[in-house]
Amino acid sequence: MASTVSDRPGYGQLLRTPSAWTFLLPGFAARQPFAMLTIGIVLLVQHTTGSYGSAGAVAAVSGVSMALFAPQSGRLADRFGQRAVLLPGVLMHAASVGALTALALADAPLWALFLAAVPTGASIPQVGPMVRARWAARLGAAPGRPASPLMTTAAAFESVTDEFTFVVGPVLATALCTGVHPAAGLIAEAALTLLGGLLFAAQRSTQPAPRSAATADAPHRSALSVPGVRVLAITFLGIGSVFGGMQVSLTAFSEEIGRPGVNGLLYGVFAAGNMLAGIACGAIAWKSSPRRRLTIGYVALTLTASGLWAVHSVPLLAGLGLLVGLCIAPALISGYTLVDALVPASARTEAFTWLTGAVALGQAAAVTVAGQLADAHGASTGFVVPLAGTALALATLLTLRSRLTPPPGGRTVARGMGHREPVTVD
Repeated sequence: MASTVSDRPGYGQLLRTPSAWTFLLPGFAARQPFAMLTIGIVLLVQHTTGSYGSAGAVAAVSGVSMALFAPQSGRLADRFGQRAVLLPGVLMHAASVGALTALALADAPLWALFLAAVPTGASIPQVGPMVRARWAARLGAAPGRPASPLMTTAAAFESVTDEFTFVVGPVLATALCTGVHPAAGLIAEAALTLLGGLLFAAQRSTQPAPRSAATADAPHRSALSVPGVRVLAITFLGIGSVFGGMQVSLTAFSEEIGRPGVNGLLYGVFAAGNMLAGIACGAIAWKSSPRRRLTIGYVALTLTASGLWAVHSVPLLAGLGLLVGLCIAPALISGYTLVDALVPASARTEAFTWLTGAVALGQAAAVTVAGQLADAHGASTGFVVPLAGTALALATLLTLRSRLTPPPGGRTVARGMGHREPVTVD
């Protein structure tokens, strides 16, 4: 049931949504390990093989696997319910991480690590999209009533939560790997995934209802068959290229100037910009539509990313990184907000996982390409990857932005999706 909202929604009102805390706290615990996985793999595999290249390749395989399988997990969650997907998923993930860890410690050949990385990435619980789907279920449209304006605030809140996760998770994994044992980061990731996932799955009262039997028996098309979701997926690929390109290029830049310790500071400033912009986006009562905000935010993101390759001093790179971070959150939040207007509730979790998977896929590709460019031509060339990724995505967004407008009458354009109540986009 949708909440009653005031003319100026805010975080306080959002967090007073009935039953919200029952899925927020376990949801935060369950998604924390996701940010620990990549760095945990890199540190363990580098320790056992002595190669950052091999470590990055294993981590990239895991990321690509997650991007490819995440939408299927979301589709199953829409079909059978989140609990039915989470319970076997977290068990499989813990077992897969255990197998990868054991193989790495046993000095297994690289191909064996690649094989183990596939189920490790494929079984990552899609808790973030599931939390977003629960917000949509609590705040979304009801018959004869538009979706709550708190949906934008919820999208902002989730963006801030994700960014906070990616600040805390890598630090925790690094501390465990360097201070306890090289495998400690992955072991903790598996344990937290199992515990947090089971606690989140236990919150059955707030999970979106699975598709009805009548709907389930009807032909069902993927959420990706909605044209607007395809446009958003390409847009989020560009955002992923920023995350991946920044991670590798900032590391290479820090080593190139002989100050490796400054890498954490530079990435922290970048992440702080994202968090601050996310907080602000949720506190503002927007009058413009999410589509317009996405377009303006993406133009700003592309412009700020275009100058990274030319900066060669720490203060300037920190300042420009802050601006890039400030531009990411508005684009992410606007994109996630548009999903509620474009996709029916019966496919919403899947739609969110397509976007999350697109970010992961863009990040994996950017890590690989930026690393090769930085190795061959220096750190500054690695920063070309965020520029190229956002520029290509922006061109797609500007060309196809009309597909981000819901059809009149609220009927989705994808066959098999069924009928939606009218949703106000502005």
